[in-house]
Amino acid sequence: MCDTLVAVGTATADGVTLLAKNSDREPNEAHWLVRIPRAEHRADEMVKCTYIEIPQMPETYEVLLAKPFWLWGCEMGANECGVAIGNEAVFTKEPYDAVGLVGMDFIRLGLERGGTAREALDVIADLTSRYGQGGPCSFTDKKMTYHNSYIIADPREAWVLETAGRYWAAEKVRDVRTISNGLTIGKTWDLASQGLVQHAIERGWCRSAEDFDFARTYRSYARFSESAARQQRTTDLLRAHKGQITVETMMAVLRDHGAGSGTSGWAPYKGSNKSVCAHAADPIVRKSQTTGSMVARLAADVQTYWVTGTSAPCLSVFKPLYLEAAPWPDLGPAPRGTYDEASLWWTHERLHRAALAKYAPAIQIIRPQRDELEARFLAGERALRAELQDADPETRADALGAFAARCWAEAKEATLGWRAKVEAIALRPAQPWLYGLYWRAQNRRAGLERG
Repeated sequence: MCDTLVAVGTATADGVTLLAKNSDREPNEAHWLVRIPRAEHRADEMVKCTYIEIPQMPETYEVLLAKPFWLWGCEMGANECGVAIGNEAVFTKEPYDAVGLVGMDFIRLGLERGGTAREALDVIADLTSRYGQGGPCSFTDKKMTYHNSYIIADPREAWVLETAGRYWAAEKVRDVRTISNGLTIGKTWDLASQGLVQHAIERGWCRSAEDFDFARTYRSYARFSESAARQQRTTDLLRAHKGQITVETMMAVLRDHGAGSGTSGWAPYKGSNKSVCAHAADPIVRKSQTTGSMVARLAADVQTYWVTGTSAPCLSVFKPLYLEAAPWPDLGPAPRGTYDEASLWWTHERLHRAALAKYAPAIQIIRPQRDELEARFLAGERALRAELQDADPETRADALGAFAARCWAEAKEATLGWRAKVEAIALRPAQPWLYGLYWRAQNRRAGLERG
């Protein structure tokens, strides 16, 4: 399960669009940050997505992909034009295509081909209608497939796009908006696919156009997802700060474990699927964890992508990336589904696994330095943007690249220090036996000797 949220300029403290997302996947489904340059393509070229090939475009934009390592597309990302997208799995009455594009493919295609949020929306909507949605979307469960909803944003506007098979509806965001694994567009929308209402009437899902409600008509029940509760929680948290929403606000929402979770005795095994910062606990009800997080600051001049590149935002540091920066920080080799100390994601995941068994003392070690690091990074980033207002592109790229590299290096050093301290904690508070058994099994599959 995942959560995506957006605040447009009318709702933020500085008038800048902010998009944020937690990507929730299987515990060993490593998250990978990838930069793909702008490219020109032959007129007859095809592009191989996760399962099918489709015609390539003459030119594709440079993109940042935050993705499950094994998929062609991404769970969230951005492009050189300042367009950012996050998606959600949704479950509908429409049948799944035997093979087609998957939601993560659509995000990458929208980013590579859309120079504005509206253009990216049109790309995704058109490809959805033409190719349909189908194919396994899970690392290990090859029967797991779903339809998709998206938030698509740029410095000027944002849209919610929700799909059911080859049908879709879209709504322009007025201030704040969140989505969480369930259809949310009701009786009104700004754009929709041809035949959306008539198809539902013909299938007997509603009586007339007056009776039609997109979410109520097309959705099917998603067991255990708690999507409505999470969507209400993220909406309430953003509305409480409307007009004063900042990057820090978005980070705090992505770290939210739910009402009442701030007590000293809280631990991940006590959580639920209502938690925005997700921690897996069993193979049936709570089988996903937050494997990566992003907050996109979509200003007209400089777009900053605050990403963890690691799981569990409550135990991670958000670090800046810039598509215009040269070069990028060293993020290590591409991860896989098994432990690799050289991989950024697995370096932190070892810390995460150790902290799961002794969360209360671990978070007391991590939180103060995490908050201090992020505060310093955010202040430094604001100062740097002001300093670079009149700089030439080459100077900007060099300065942004150097700043990002320093932040990533400091965060890595802090992570390794936290890991040593947490692994050295002898105390292991009582926890459910099945919870411990579940995580030992996950660690064995990953080749992790600790945790």
